[in-house]
Amino acid sequence: MQIIQLLEQNTLFFLTSIALLGLLVGSFLNVVIYRLPVMMQRSWRYECQVFLEPDSDVDTPKEAFNLSQPRSRCPSCQHIISAKENIPVLSYLFLKGRCKHCKASISIRYPIIEVVTASLSVATAFHFGINVQTIYALVFVWVLICLSLIDFDTQLLPDNITLPLLWLGLFASLFNVFVSPTDAIIGALAGYLSLWSVYWLFKILTGKEGMGHGDFKLLAAIGAFLGWQILPLVIMLSAFIGAVLGILLIVFKRHNKNIAIPFGPYLSFAAIIALFYGPKINGWYLAFSGL
Repeated sequence: MQIIQLLEQNTLFFLTSIALLGLLVGSFLNVVIYRLPVMMQRSWRYECQVFLEPDSDVDTPKEAFNLSQPRSRCPSCQHIISAKENIPVLSYLFLKGRCKHCKASISIRYPIIEVVTASLSVATAFHFGINVQTIYALVFVWVLICLSLIDFDTQLLPDNITLPLLWLGLFASLFNVFVSPTDAIIGALAGYLSLWSVYWLFKILTGKEGMGHGDFKLLAAIGAFLGWQILPLVIMLSAFIGAVLGILLIVFKRHNKNIAIPFGPYLSFAAIIALFYGPKINGWYLAFSGL
């Protein structure tokens, strides 16, 4: 209780603490974004080999590979990164974006993800204040950042992230954190079925798959967190962002229009906007339309 009172009395200390937490979470997200798809691919390969060749000796990796093992290494020289070299943002600046051992370039994407995570964490805490909503909103935002980048890299939205997010949204509704249980359940159903219907309509008309099933589950999770009332805004905003960026890619980068573009980042970006301003935007729209 004393900690809560201290945070309430000192807004700067509260936001600074959230920023530091965001940097640490961003560093962890970098690990998840890279390793989880690799873990999934290894698991699929193993399961396929067991299914297709049940009587043969299944090759198992000699070294454990999960979110904690092995320790992070330089991809160029395999130098094991020490704790001092793994401090969010500061290590990158101190090392001037290069490996300490071989001087190979380190992608600037890592500190960018850490800074973006910290910035959105501070924005979330500032918006909701010191209450239980902030805790759930922070987790929501962190997970959306992670899913966006995994989808961008691999066009995968892992079930072991989207489904827990869905259940967390439903659990939060039991305490009316953002919406009531009724709104959350309808939001989850409507979120899944809306994109599921679009998927099948597009497939029947064109014979092609327009989106992955992970998009259905992600929108269901968004609906569980924010309620069914916010779904039209999320769908329209994500579709608009996706259409604009898709056109820009085709025009300026000669992007093949037949190449799939991940939809998860657009859904996530729209969901974060809806988290902060969804009720206000809906209110403005209803007032403007006279409804």
